[in-house]
Amino acid sequence: MSRIGIYGGSFNPPHAGHVLAAAQSVQRLQLDRLLVIPAYDPPHKQQAEGTPDAETRLALTRLAFADIPEAEVSDIEIRREGVSYTVDTLRSLRSLYPNDELILLMGTDMLLSFLTWRAPQQIASMAKLAVMHRQNESEQLRAEVQAAAQQIEQSCQTQVLFAENESIEVSSTEIRRMLAFGVPEYRLPQAVGERIREKQLYGCGVDRRGLPFEALKTLSLRLHDEKRRAHVIGCCETAVELAERWGADPVAARRAGILHDITKALSPAAQLAVCDHYAAPLSEFERAHPKLLHAKSGAVVAGAVFGESEAVCQAIWWHTTGKADMALLDKIIYLADYMEPNRDFPGVEQLRALCRVDLDAALRTGLEMSLESLRRRGQPIDENSMAAWQYLSTRGE
Repeated sequence: MSRIGIYGGSFNPPHAGHVLAAAQSVQRLQLDRLLVIPAYDPPHKQQAEGTPDAETRLALTRLAFADIPEAEVSDIEIRREGVSYTVDTLRSLRSLYPNDELILLMGTDMLLSFLTWRAPQQIASMAKLAVMHRQNESEQLRAEVQAAAQQIEQSCQTQVLFAENESIEVSSTEIRRMLAFGVPEYRLPQAVGERIREKQLYGCGVDRRGLPFEALKTLSLRLHDEKRRAHVIGCCETAVELAERWGADPVAARRAGILHDITKALSPAAQLAVCDHYAAPLSEFERAHPKLLHAKSGAVVAGAVFGESEAVCQAIWWHTTGKADMALLDKIIYLADYMEPNRDFPGVEQLRALCRVDLDAALRTGLEMSLESLRRRGQPIDENSMAAWQYLSTRGE
């Protein structure tokens, strides 16, 4: 009797995190074989726009897992077509492997939702469950996973196995964003990255320079987390209003506003990878403080990927910290980001009023608020923010 692991997913695209989890699960669970099964149409998520067809994802998955001797990428769900429910997959596999031990591998998020799946009791009757959890999970998440495992064991009369793995902090969603930003080598198996570049999958290698604004807006909002989109739109619209009030180019303000947070959804590691890919000149302070990185990575993406002007890129570069002697567009994007209509904090109405009558006074006030907030929380202050405040304070004397 063989011990066979079942590892399903969208693999859209398959990345280094998938491969590491699979390899370590083979060891931790002492698997004789590992069946990797890309879903044709996963029931728990909508496929992202630009997703390659199922056959292409299957080919990428075979490339990704080629170096794991125990792994075999199965086309069972691709051939079946339709929504890929786990219970149907296991019925087919149980008929193929009637006397073998099947172990269904899942991540912690899948375990937490398992009892909401279609026919969880039937699934548990056909295969053991094994959760691939990360060594660096929080105590709270560990407690939630343990509680969920106990509930599943009681409800389904089964045992949940645990395979603790090292982790690579990455998701397919982040990989797709990195591909859109022109960084195809980030946490992809080499062969997968090469195939994606060759076939221009996920928009990799597509020329996005000089997009009309509506196309730029649609694409940029799709690359944000959904919860950030209202802020980005608010910043963009506020930037145009300020540009028209103070004589800046409203077209540049609109484009800078919609792109100012374009890389905000990336992890700090991914933002550093973007900056390094495009050789962005980062200070040691910026490298050590991830909250500043999205301005720098966003600026280089605006220039390299979207072909934006130097003025737009500079405004994005400085929109978080500011600097001494800022250009008019720099000031507008800094303030639009700070006090767009979705912002709500003490003093924001004063800031909005100042923006209508004295832009430099508003900028100085915004910097003072930011500096005071950092001091109150015991956070270090970027030297450019202090230089910006000192420059404006000297001019105001």
